[in-house]
Amino acid sequence: MNLALQIALYAIPVIIAITLHEAAHGFVARHFGDPTAANLGRVTLNPLKHIDLFGTILLPAVLLLSHTGFIFGYAKPVPVNFAALRNPKRDMIWVAAAGPAMNILLALISALGIVVALLWHVASDSWAIAGLIFSVQINLVLALLNLMPLPPLDGGRVVTGLLPLRLAIPYARLERFGMLIIIALLVLVPFAGERLGIDLDLFGRLIAAPAQYLAQGLLGASAAAAHFLAAL
Repeated sequence: MNLALQIALYAIPVIIAITLHEAAHGFVARHFGDPTAANLGRVTLNPLKHIDLFGTILLPAVLLLSHTGFIFGYAKPVPVNFAALRNPKRDMIWVAAAGPAMNILLALISALGIVVALLWHVASDSWAIAGLIFSVQINLVLALLNLMPLPPLDGGRVVTGLLPLRLAIPYARLERFGMLIIIALLVLVPFAGERLGIDLDLFGRLIAAPAQYLAQGLLGASAAAAHFLAAL
């Protein structure tokens, strides 16, 4: 496979996954009364409105070309004014959960696409099947990563919405340190562990391994469904 096709094969699912993740936040926020994203033209499925030059294009490309073993990226966050929601504490749960839910939906749609492709006798080692398999994998990784219960990740905001107010307020204040904590857990701790000869790969254990397990189950179900339907 030439380099251009390889980049396209991985870039297209990544761009779709992270831009629709952000769009989902905007759609749900508007539904619950916050027009902030809509007023800025961010409630749209147009990827160009959500792409971040570094996070959506350069970072995934560097990770791909450097053969790190995983690909990660992000889009421009959709602005949400939680105070404008009709019931801020409750509705923020739905707004936050919309992003990971979109990634899970995209993983299921990609798995269904594999079933259809196999029924159309597309070769199992074709670039189309490879792209759909990667779409399943990257969407599950993004869903699990964003469900980590640390603000500003979506999982952290879900936890904030579920906690009693007396606990939710101090927990929400962690957001200012959230990205530093995430970087420390997923990058600095494994690096320190490697220097000490200890396996502290939290990304692999908490996100990559569960995502791979779920992907294998979903891909196995897709193959089985295609085989069953073809036999009818």
